[in-house]
Amino acid sequence: MTGAPTSGRAPLLAGIGLRARIAGGSLIIAILLSVIAGIIIDAQIARIVRDGTVQVLMSDAAPFVVALQNEPGDSFDAAGPGQLVAVIDPAGVAQVDTLPEELSEAVRRHDVTDGTSTMLAAGDEYVVYKTEVEIAGRTWTVIAARAASEEDTVADQLRNLLFVLLAVIDLAVGGTAWLLSSAALAPVGRLRESAQTLSTAPGSDLLPVGGANDEIAQLARTLNELIERLRASADRERQLVSDASHELRTPLAILRTQLELARAEASSIEQLVTDIEGAERSAARLASLVSSLLVLSTIESSAPPAALATARSLEREVSEAVERARFRTPGSGIVVDYPFGSAFDGSILYAVRDEDFGRLVDNLLTNSITAVGQSGTITVRCSSASKGLELSVADTGGGLDPAFEPLALERFTRADDARVRREGAGLGLAIAAAIVAQANGTITLDNQPGDGLTVVVSLPPSAASTPAQ
Repeated sequence: MTGAPTSGRAPLLAGIGLRARIAGGSLIIAILLSVIAGIIIDAQIARIVRDGTVQVLMSDAAPFVVALQNEPGDSFDAAGPGQLVAVIDPAGVAQVDTLPEELSEAVRRHDVTDGTSTMLAAGDEYVVYKTEVEIAGRTWTVIAARAASEEDTVADQLRNLLFVLLAVIDLAVGGTAWLLSSAALAPVGRLRESAQTLSTAPGSDLLPVGGANDEIAQLARTLNELIERLRASADRERQLVSDASHELRTPLAILRTQLELARAEASSIEQLVTDIEGAERSAARLASLVSSLLVLSTIESSAPPAALATARSLEREVSEAVERARFRTPGSGIVVDYPFGSAFDGSILYAVRDEDFGRLVDNLLTNSITAVGQSGTITVRCSSASKGLELSVADTGGGLDPAFEPLALERFTRADDARVRREGAGLGLAIAAAIVAQANGTITLDNQPGDGLTVVVSLPPSAASTPAQ
């Protein structure tokens, strides 16, 4: 017993629901993007904080630079609280110095570069700003410094805020993905529940189709079409089994009775031969019935043909079927007339197999031959044009009983004895109707009670028809 097709190995996420996959995947993507964004923003934070520190240092040094430029001979004001500044005269003497001792010594050794730099003093890191001022040809040096720890404190606060913000965004993305996937997959859950109900309690219900024309609604409609086809197929199978059981019961009983009589009551060789011949006829009827059932079942259950027939090949099947019918009625009063018309266009294609179309014509001719009895006329016409192919088989067999006409195309139905002989299985027109239906065509009956019956088959051209090269 085979189950649903599976891949060669179990999927990595086989145990995780689709909703969790979507939400988890969205969360992972959001985290990856947050990490990338965090790295970029962190670099910007470090740059912004450093630029802010430089601006503060320039602001700390600015009063002393202005004092040197405007009042070079006056004494300097004291540095503000917490300010680390130094003003070095051209002789290298510090006129103002609030720097830590080790940093001050480094300044006096001229270890400080112009502009902004970082220095390590007494185990602490400092950001140092140095600028030189030319006064009367002599160079003064103004230095401002800040502990780097202050800069780190501000940067850490911003980083913590960034981390919290990105974490909230990631959680929001994951939660939103969970909610959206739950809403999107809700119809799938309803489909599953409905499918489970249909599997346990079969009926005429179908899967619910949402109002939105989205992929899930399209899936529901496709599944409903599949369910309807499967139900129709199951109904046909049940009907076929029921009809076959009914039809086979009688000939089997007759065959068994004939064999029992041949064994128990045959009084002579001639009687035994007669009984055996009757059994052979019953067996032949059984074989014919089973063969017809197999043909009908194959046609109804098979897919549309992959190869298409041309109008010319179908006309050839009609001609050959007419010849077979004439061969079956030699020396009788039955005339099978087939007036050949114009040439058939080989570029027009039809969705039917050549052999199936030939079987269709054979069945129609067999019905007509049976109907006309010992004498009569059967007229076959076939024509093909851009609008399609039309086949008609008309006979002078007296037509059908009007009450039987609606049932004529159903399986195992027979008209009265005026039109059929008892050996018929009642499947000829049913097989013809199945072939026509598979080709997307139509079959109609033009019944003239007392005169005859005309069966008209119309086949539309296939969409794959192309001009012959």
